[in-house]
Amino acid sequence: MDENEFSGRTALVTGGSRGIGAAVALRLAAGGADVALTYREDEDSAAAVADKIRGMGRRALAIRADSGDPVALPAAVDRTVAELGRLDILVNNAGRYVTGPVEELDQAEFDRSVAVNVRGPYLASRAAARQLPGGGRIISIGSQVADRTVFPGLTLYALTKSALTGMTKGLARDLGPRGITVNLVLPGPTDTDANPADGPFSETIRGFTALGRYGEPAEIAETVAHVASGAAAYVTGAVIHVDGGFTV
Repeated sequence: MDENEFSGRTALVTGGSRGIGAAVALRLAAGGADVALTYREDEDSAAAVADKIRGMGRRALAIRADSGDPVALPAAVDRTVAELGRLDILVNNAGRYVTGPVEELDQAEFDRSVAVNVRGPYLASRAAARQLPGGGRIISIGSQVADRTVFPGLTLYALTKSALTGMTKGLARDLGPRGITVNLVLPGPTDTDANPADGPFSETIRGFTALGRYGEPAEIAETVAHVASGAAAYVTGAVIHVDGGFTV
């Protein structure tokens, strides 16, 4: 890892207080970026990630923001620029994972999931597009469920995560003339609080992967860092599976 690969650059990671988001925030900081991160409730975890970033000699900013609030993420983009001076990388990571029979999920649950998983990334990306310079990056975190739904009860989640593919491809075309790349990373089963590798269905889930294991958040973060780097300047509109062979 080049400790200066993101030197002079600033990133905003939504949902950066834990799991994949925290790993991405720390990986970008380890590469030299100043990092802002959003969180909804867990202020202590967000503060701990920010402290680790500062311990690397980088600037950090933890912003309370509900990704389902239509004004929260654009405001986080503006605050990042105001306090850290610029924005070069946006990582749309915050998401809502809800399962259940489609006939039992009410309209309020549908509206909340769409607000967090679809509208939030769109509004954050729109706000970021007004700030990003040439060479800027927008990277969204989706899910392998968008391509392979192996259990019942995942319709709503798969629907919202599938929308990110269209958004990614459209933004890549819109922003390409400015030298801004837009990509989508689809993690497979990853060992996080929401989907622990020792959870009640973990043995079955591992069996769906070619490698027979869960991924680690740091493994997802490495792919995000690559796409955010100058080495991936010719990669845009891509849907990148980091899933241990879940979709093969």
